Amino acid sequence: MIASMIFYFWAMAFAWISNDPKEKLLWSDEFSQELDTLKWTIITGDGCPDLCGWGNNERQVYAQAKENLRIENGLLVLEAHYTDSVFSSARITSRGKAQWKYGYIEVKAKLPQGRGTWPAIWMLPEVFQYGNWPHSGEIDIMEHVGYDPGVIHGTVHTGAFNHIKGTQKGKQIEVPDFAENFHVYAVNWLEDRIEFYVDDALYHVFYNTGEGTEDWPFDHPFYLLLNVAVGGNWGGKEGVDSLVFPQRMEIDYVRVYQAREPKS
Repeated sequence: MIASMIFYFWAMAFAWISNDPKEKLLWSDEFSQELDTLKWTIITGDGCPDLCGWGNNERQVYAQAKENLRIENGLLVLEAHYTDSVFSSARITSRGKAQWKYGYIEVKAKLPQGRGTWPAIWMLPEVFQYGNWPHSGEIDIMEHVGYDPGVIHGTVHTGAFNHIKGTQKGKQIEVPDFAENFHVYAVNWLEDRIEFYVDDALYHVFYNTGEGTEDWPFDHPFYLLLNVAVGGNWGGKEGVDSLVFPQRMEIDYVRVYQAREPKS
């Protein structure tokens, strides 16, 4: 009887913790089967004619061939290749299918390596409410450029703070085994701040200045993008080593929770 009561109270406590609204799961993809096209759209091409090089002079053409995009052993694989002098890679987006205003967004991933690779886990606005990029905002949950191995970047771009002006707001954290092991890259997006994490370690906070949408346009829904770019203004700053390809980003899962109480 006593053992049963102890188990009951333990179970109730566990249920209370599990149902903590700060931990409420809103959306996820565990990539256990084929790519779920109810959750993701596959992007193809080179961005032309409107945004050739995807706005950054990138060299890849996005494709949906299985060598570039597939589910393999419960992992989403986005793989860049160099064949017949052409770089191909993969990009998917949740635009029009899943978007969020605030939340804790985390992606467990293993990254590609080599000079010229530029993987990204990032977010853009579903509607460009305050004007074209960067005025409506961008949240870069994780970026890594191959010529600077192990340095993970978390950044936001707005009308006031962006890389065109050299005023972007971001910080870095070192993850030496980025290509050998999986790590969890995340943001906690709240009304007054965006926190950036790797493996639950907080390394950057961008605060709402209260000075208007040019500083803080992050008050409307954003969607997710996952891609591996090749070259470009940043990724190709020190050239592209074609001999390192193929290179892949592997995604174990994507999970979106209700925003958590801030750590700082």
